[in-house]
Amino acid sequence: MSSAGKARIPLSNLDDRRYNERMNVELNLVRIGNSVGVILPKDVLAKLRVEMGDRLFLSEQPDGFAMRAHDPAFVEAMSAAEQIMRDDRDILAVLAK
Repeated sequence: MSSAGKARIPLSNLDDRRYNERMNVELNLVRIGNSVGVILPKDVLAKLRVEMGDRLFLSEQPDGFAMRAHDPAFVEAMSAAEQIMRDDRDILAVLAK
């Protein structure tokens, strides 16, 4: 296949897999009481590594929505905490005594 026939990935998405390798699944909406829910197939649950009772996080992206099994805000906060612990290791050791 020529390079003209391949999907182009924006530089901001270098960590994403190519479009044709992504899982694209049609989901069904169902009524759950006064709400609406989404049915996730078993293979989607397996790829997300989640099961009944786990939480998923839906975030708006420039090109749509992304569903993840982790909270991006929590991951960002933990990364900041890890950086502080590395930078201030000596101070934290004194405070822990």
